[in-house]
Amino acid sequence: MKDTRRDFLKKGMAAGMGALFIPELAKAAVANQTAVKAAPLKLKKDAVILFQGDSITDAGRDKANNRCNTLEQLGYGYSLFTATSILEKHAASQPKIYNKGISGNKVFQLRERWEMDCLALQPDVLSILIGVNDYWHTLSGGYKGTVEIYENDLRDLLKYTKEKLPNVRFVICEPFALKGGSAIENERWFPMFDAYRVVAAKLAKEFDAIFVPFQSGFDAAMKVAPARYWAGDGVHPDLPGRQLMANMWLEATGLK
Repeated sequence: MKDTRRDFLKKGMAAGMGALFIPELAKAAVANQTAVKAAPLKLKKDAVILFQGDSITDAGRDKANNRCNTLEQLGYGYSLFTATSILEKHAASQPKIYNKGISGNKVFQLRERWEMDCLALQPDVLSILIGVNDYWHTLSGGYKGTVEIYENDLRDLLKYTKEKLPNVRFVICEPFALKGGSAIENERWFPMFDAYRVVAAKLAKEFDAIFVPFQSGFDAAMKVAPARYWAGDGVHPDLPGRQLMANMWLEATGLK
């Protein structure tokens, strides 16, 4: 009984420490990122903010719901956590926030639905988190993609979007994987997956985008608590991981 209680207390203390340090972790990770520099976001009245990506962004959203600023449309992931803060702190701008992430997507699948799920919404701010499936599905799923295909596809998508929406501001999010997560086999994921992260940063710089260094943030966070605390499988964040992502996004964009 004493051991059980001791374990419980240790877990409780770890959770408390994680909650305490999340803002500091986010701030430090963004501050330490010096390779990509872009001006912070300034929201105009009725600004449209769109989150795009895979299951990490999707997070169980209701795909039949197209109303902005709703729990059903935003899902239960970092997009919701981020949107809630923006809607509170930037109420004077009355932003319209959408989530169009779809589980399992790779870059070419974003392109296949881009007209309806991006361009039709005319976003002023477009946040993209994509890349984990572009690598993961080469290990399981038979996908034949490479990091070169990922880079070319993402560059083409950003270029096409800029041609159609010249004034859009890009937020490029770093794909991430947490060593120690149940789905991450270190010897198969690393160092190959790191190349996808490098590409995301490279394209952020190329397109004068804001870069959100999620991997750096999680690497720092795992010094406070193990991978399973932040994202059990190492890919899909749990509650503290979602909050960390939201804090990092807000810190990087200047909308905190």
